[in-house]
Amino acid sequence: MNVFVDTAVVTVRSGKGGDGCTHLRQEKNRPKGGPDGGDGGRGGDVTVVADPHLDTLIEFSYRGHFFAQDGERGLQKSCHGGDGQGVEIRLPVGTTVSDADTGEFLVDLVQPGQRAVVAPGGKGGLGNEHFKGPLKQTPTECTPGEPAIERRLLFELKLIADIGLVGLPNAGKSTLLRAVSRANAKVGAYPFTTLSPQLGIAELDMERRLVFADLPGLIEGASEGAGLGHDFLRHIERTRAIVHLVDIAPLDGSDPVQNWRTIRGELLGFSAELAEKPELVVLNKLDLVPAEERDARIERFAGAIGMRRGERPVCISGATGQGVREMLEAAWKLAGKAS
Repeated sequence: MNVFVDTAVVTVRSGKGGDGCTHLRQEKNRPKGGPDGGDGGRGGDVTVVADPHLDTLIEFSYRGHFFAQDGERGLQKSCHGGDGQGVEIRLPVGTTVSDADTGEFLVDLVQPGQRAVVAPGGKGGLGNEHFKGPLKQTPTECTPGEPAIERRLLFELKLIADIGLVGLPNAGKSTLLRAVSRANAKVGAYPFTTLSPQLGIAELDMERRLVFADLPGLIEGASEGAGLGHDFLRHIERTRAIVHLVDIAPLDGSDPVQNWRTIRGELLGFSAELAEKPELVVLNKLDLVPAEERDARIERFAGAIGMRRGERPVCISGATGQGVREMLEAAWKLAGKAS
């Protein structure tokens, strides 16, 4: 079973620069050989790297400290101290890195192999050979290496997908994802069926495909931290568009229009930019409504959410596949992939 962890806080420390060396060369027949203290080595960097083979931050639940090596002190005979070994932190593609204490944004790892130094090592200090001159032939001063940088980093993994599936629990998102892709999301008639985001790839044909992200069902108050949804609303931020799935015949007797408004309110409460993403409203579970009642229900829903006269939401049945192909074509256009 894959455990999905999408946030982590770790402490990192770069290497301190090595101190410069003070040394006066003393050789046979050269009693005044002069200064030959070498420079200190550079401290190691702390670097984050986007690794396409990773899909979770679970490792950081067990390891929370990453320390680079200090640079070595300079040596006599003008020998440079060894540089400290850096440390690499490998993260899934889609991870953002920021300072956990100040909130400063550092890097967004969106390309496989992308690298960024998040805590540079200190420069090595200068040896006394740098301070010699005509009037100062035996200097004894040197400079210390630059200090290490220690900071706490916040990692946040945000899924990269074309389409984000949103809706109340049991709206049918997991069933739809299984219908359009090879994803094997768990399906069940109980709240919070999806405990972590699921990715699925829908192949419209040999040359077109859409990446869907099935996000945990939102509930009222999710944008303020209620339920599971708040933890995963961030994943919708990367998607090109939203497919808002609404159960046309909720078993609990709730109003589909109000259910749609609830999710819209949570999106807006979390981020105004998120709420403005292109949205495809999809009425699901059409197979549960008697054929003679469908048109009336659809018309009522369309009018109540402000659709113009003649416009209708996409209507499907994730269980039977009815209307799914039409939904995929509409999602393709909405995501801006149509030529």
